[in-house]
Amino acid sequence: MTKEQNVGAIVRQFQIEGKFASAAPYGSGHINDSYCAVFDEAGVRVRYMLQRINGDIFKTPITVMENIQRVTEHLAAKLSGQPDCDRRVLALIPAHDGKVWHADANGSYWRVYRFIEKAHTYDAVESPEQAFQAAKAFGQFQQLLADLPLPRLNEVIPDFHHASKRFAALERAIDSDVSDRAVLARVEIQFALARKSIASALLEADLPERVTHNDTKLNNVLLDDSTGEGLCVIDLDTVMPGLALHDFGDMVRSTTSPTQEDEKDLNRVTMQFPMFEALVRGYLASTEGFLTTAEKQHLVLAGKVMIFEQGIRFLTDYLAGDTYYKVHRDGQNLDRCRTQFRLLESIERQEEKMTRLVESI
Repeated sequence: MTKEQNVGAIVRQFQIEGKFASAAPYGSGHINDSYCAVFDEAGVRVRYMLQRINGDIFKTPITVMENIQRVTEHLAAKLSGQPDCDRRVLALIPAHDGKVWHADANGSYWRVYRFIEKAHTYDAVESPEQAFQAAKAFGQFQQLLADLPLPRLNEVIPDFHHASKRFAALERAIDSDVSDRAVLARVEIQFALARKSIASALLEADLPERVTHNDTKLNNVLLDDSTGEGLCVIDLDTVMPGLALHDFGDMVRSTTSPTQEDEKDLNRVTMQFPMFEALVRGYLASTEGFLTTAEKQHLVLAGKVMIFEQGIRFLTDYLAGDTYYKVHRDGQNLDRCRTQFRLLESIERQEEKMTRLVESI
């Protein structure tokens, strides 16, 4: 059986009318396997998104799907009647047994979404307007889920953004130095140790728990092909309880620097103020109704915390021998750490200006 035939057999386990035509790998995601499956439905070509959940990352795929089902159904109900409502939220297609997932003979879990047409994602931000639209979409996502009824969502990855525990893991990696790399990362270790207080700053700010996305990169928002509007938030595997500012801070981390994550020329790494301004304006435009004063006051700190957290995670993995993040060359995790720390330095130099901007808005 070819891979396409296997994918075709899987997608036919879901409640899709019409005749299966073809399937091909789709997208640039690094976690789940994604395929665009095409069906002929009464002479009309209809596309669906089939995904295999990565069981190595998500150990309890059913709890992931329970979260996604609750969140998408709530979003659909809140958006019902609005223009383009069927394109503004992911829609799960049930399997023939009524569940929103299918487990194959190998123990892999699959899901199918209705394909959202005439919209695309972008791996790198091209303009402040794109940053504004993405931030607005993620903010609206949080706002619409602010009244999600109990019970609390499943915590699919415990302590995912617990920066203090991430820092403790770094300290253990420094002490054990199992790969004899501490001497090569001496400068970065000193940088991190000098900023230990950043790790606990958001956790000590007494902020309310929210429903959060936890992976707010630009390519997790579909932008409308015609208008450029932030249309639909996607990649919902890590939706779970968290702090709203974890999401905003990760937008700052992933959107404001013009370089790749493993950039070697650190002179190119900088926090671009126009991008930060666009993120703030977009995010506050859609969250004004539910963010607390304390949450608004800590927007700049959120960027610092999330950049620092990611930097120490890269550094920890480098010291441990590159056991978590995939690397394609020696020292790549250390380079990734260095770009995060340089971005943090850039924010530290502009922090007063950034704070004034937030206060003015």
